[in-house]
Formats: sequence, structure tokens, C-alpha cells
Amino acid sequence: MHEKSIVLLNKAVADELSAVHQYMYFHFHLDDQGYDLLSSMFRRIAIKEMTHAEMLAERILFLKGEVEMDLAFPVEKIQDVMEMLKKAAAMEEDAVLSYNKWTNESAANADSVTKKLFEQLAAEEEGHYDQFDLQMEQVEKFGERYLALQSIEKKQEIRSWTSSRINFIKKLYCEPCGPTGFFF
Repeated sequence: MHEKSIVLLNKAVADELSAVHQYMYFHFHLDDQGYDLLSSMFRRIAIKEMTHAEMLAERILFLKGEVEMDLAFPVEKIQDVMEMLKKAAAMEEDAVLSYNKWTNESAANADSVTKKLFEQLAAEEEGHYDQFDLQMEQVEKFGERYLALQSIEKKQEIRSWTSSRINFIKKLYCEPCGPTGFFF
């Protein structure tokens, strides 16, 4: 009865799983380059894409279908920050177009629940697009300075964390405790 919906839902699962893989790849490389804020954004959105895949899978199972765990496309090996953002924005734009198309197909198939799910996901993907677009604007506006600030912020966090741990260790091992001056 809902075979057409199951096919559409599995296409969406493949897209979402591909987005998870691509965004985690970007997360790893941005973290390695010291761009903590962008790295965290990609990680956060990848996790959100995982929840999308889960919602789609739950719907497929409800319709008594089989969840296909295929990827729609392989990970593109991109290390340039602006190219990462362009790729991510294009992926989100494609996702919105697909979800809107699948919304209409679900309506034509008389599956209002799947239609509503696709509408919800289209709105969330628009939000992801907006985040990537904003970051592209920031990089275009401020250039390397914008990226350098992220790198500096991470170094300051590491320095602060290291400094606080060193102070803790000094207190623990260098300052005598109690009236005897011993640690026990």
C-alpha cells in the first residue's frame, strides 16, 4: 500500500546518511586545522542529520518496509574551509528541493504523515542552509581574519585548560597539607 512512500523515505535516508558522513569528515578536518567553532557546527549538524535518518527509518518500519542503509554519494575529500561551506550549503539546498518534491509526491500518494515528515525536514534543512550561508558570508566579509580568530580562540582554550591543570598539580604535590606538612 505504501511502497512508493517507502522508496521515497529510503532515498531520504541515503541523503541524510551521506550528509552525516560528509559533515563528520569536515568536522574532523576543521578540528585538525584549529577551527573549533566551524568544526563544532559541522558536528552538531551531522548529529541533527542522524536524527533525521532515525525519524525516516522509524516511518519506514511503521509502514512495514525495509530500511536501506545505502549512501546517496561518497564523501568528497575537501580541506579548504570555503569549499566545505559551499559543498554543505549546496547539499542543504538539494535536500530542501528533494523534500519539497517528495512532500508533493506523498500528498499524491495519499500519505499525509510522510508528507508532514518531509515538510518538517525541509524546514530544518533550510535552517542548516542558513547556518552555512552565514558562515560563508563571514568568511567572505572578514577573510582569513575570521578563520584566524577561531584558531586563536582554540589555542587560548588549550592554554587556559593546561594552565589550570598545572596549577592544580602544583597545589596537589607542592603545597604541604595539614599541620604535619604531609599529604596523608
